[in-house]
Amino acid sequence: MAKSKYEYVRKFEQNDQCLLNCWIVIRIDGRNFHRFSDAHNFEKPNDQRALQLMNKCAESVMKEFTDVVIAYGQSDEFSLVFKRSTSQFGRRASKLVTNVVSLFSSSYVFYWGHFFTYQELLYPPMFDGRVVLYPTEKNLRDYLSWRQADCHINNLYNTCFWCLVQQAGLTSNQAEDRLNGTVSSDKNEILFSEFNINYNNLPQMYRKGSVLIWEKMSDPSDSSQVNNFQKTRRQVALHHTDIIGDTFWNEHGDILDS
Repeated sequence: MAKSKYEYVRKFEQNDQCLLNCWIVIRIDGRNFHRFSDAHNFEKPNDQRALQLMNKCAESVMKEFTDVVIAYGQSDEFSLVFKRSTSQFGRRASKLVTNVVSLFSSSYVFYWGHFFTYQELLYPPMFDGRVVLYPTEKNLRDYLSWRQADCHINNLYNTCFWCLVQQAGLTSNQAEDRLNGTVSSDKNEILFSEFNINYNNLPQMYRKGSVLIWEKMSDPSDSSQVNNFQKTRRQVALHHTDIIGDTFWNEHGDILDS
C-alpha cells in the first residue's frame, strides 16, 4: 500500500479483536419485524415459510463461514457460534458482525421468492447484530438454553393469544387480559379444553426452534462404492430438537470440541 501524509488517520481505528479462547456468538435480530410480518401477511402465530427462510439464511452463513459450529434460530432471530479457536477476520468483532449480518440479510432477499412464491417483497428487511463472547462450555450452553427457553415461552403465549383472537373472537386487548398472570400450565389448559389443541403435538420447529450443525453425510454425487465404502462430506444438517438437556450434546460432542 502506498504511503501518504494522510495515512495517520488509521490510528483512529479501534482495536476490537475478540478475546482469545472464547466462543464468539453473533446474534441476529429482525428490526421492526412485527410491522414487516403484518405487511407481508405472515400466518399467525407461526409462518412456516418465514421460519424456513430464516433457516436457509443461517445455512448460507454457515457454508460461507465454516468456523460456525452451531446456529440456533427462532422467530426473527438467529445465533451463530464461531468455534473458540477461530481466526476469521483476525477475530475483529466489527468485521465478523458486519459480514455475517450482511450475508444473512442479502440471503433473506435472495431466497425470498423460493419460500414466498406468490408474495412480493414490499420493502427491504432489516437485521441488527451483536457480538457476545462466552469463555466456558457451561456459559455457551446456558446461552443457547436461554434462547430455546425463550422460544417455548413466546410460542406458547402466541399460540394461546392467536387462538383467542382468531377462533374465540376476542380483541387483542381482551386476549392480553385473559392471559395476564397465567403460567404455562394455564395456557396448556386453555389450548386443550377450549381449542382441543395438545401443545406438545405442535411442530417441533415452532416449539423448539431450529438447530443447524455440521454433520458427515454420504456424498450423493458419489455413485461408486469400493468395499462398501462411500465418500462422505460435511454438510449443514437441520434439527428441531431439545438442546437444553444433555442428550443432544452427548450425541454431538464434536461441536464444542471442534
